[in-house]
Amino acid sequence: MADDKTTISDMKRLVQEFVDERDWSQFHTPKNLSMSIAIEAAELMEHFQWLDTPDFPRIKEDAAAMEQIREELADVLCYAISFANAMGIDIDAALRDKMTKNAKKYPAEKFRGKFR
Repeated sequence: MADDKTTISDMKRLVQEFVDERDWSQFHTPKNLSMSIAIEAAELMEHFQWLDTPDFPRIKEDAAAMEQIREELADVLCYAISFANAMGIDIDAALRDKMTKNAKKYPAEKFRGKFR
């Protein structure tokens, strides 16, 4: 599968089947899952901790580093999807609603090329 062929429902089902096969729903509380998202995000951040912007293109050429980064991102996504499953959150609706709010808060004509 690829990003342009996989639906959010496919990913939610994949994660839920994995959790169900192991009877892990009992451990996948909102608290535990939100903490797991933060922990995995921190592990992803470690790969960039002491790097400067000019170093980023070099990382993309390092196959071993990219594999570790890819796995950490997958961990973040897995826990985020599991959190959505546990809380009954429609990821598509949540993301679209948030992007609509962001567009109003940060209009492109005012914020293009600026972070403040």
